[in-house]
Formats: sequence, structure tokens, C-alpha cells
Amino acid sequence: MAKKVHIKRNDIVRVISGKDRGKTGKVLRVFPREERAVVEGLNKIMKHVRANPQQGIAGGILEREAPIHVSNLMVVCPSCNQPTRVGYAYLSDGSKVRVCKKCNANIDK
Repeated sequence: MAKKVHIKRNDIVRVISGKDRGKTGKVLRVFPREERAVVEGLNKIMKHVRANPQQGIAGGILEREAPIHVSNLMVVCPSCNQPTRVGYAYLSDGSKVRVCKKCNANIDK
């Protein structure tokens, strides 16, 4: 069963701990079951790839982003531009949205 994660795809997040602490990036993928997310340009690893001529894959060492645990990420509020905790609120039409805990602005567009 998938767990509740406060981060969604295309969010701007800031890393709060680890080797990339203080850096900001855009979320490319979220894995709720593992509680991890792939952030553009962060947590880079070197992946050794074997050549496969039938599929047109050249071998070598590729640099790519690895998943990072969501507890090490904070959502950056689009209105106050600060990393913030995420709260939840209901709009008048009954839909649930994420809100910034610092300025109470709607994080979801």
C-alpha cells in the first residue's frame, strides 16, 4: 500500500540534509511506496552501463539522479519562496489542497 507523501511531481524542493544540502531542484518522479523522490540535478550517481549494440546503447559510465528520501526534502512555497512544511486545507468546493505553513498560500495550482 502506498504511503502518504507531502511531495508531488513538478514541485520545487530544497534538500535539508545530506551531501546536496541547501540545493534546490524540481521533482521528476515520486515513489510513494519507498518514500523517495528523484530531483532534477541532485543526488547524482555514476552508473556503469554495459554496451548493447542491438538496442543501440553505448557502454560507459553515465551520470544520473538517484532517488532521495522525502524526509530530506522540503517543498518551496511558490508565493513566499521559502522552504516550508506542508499543511492541508479544504476549499469551498470540497477539494483538498496543500497549503504553506508559513504564509497559508495554496501550494497546489
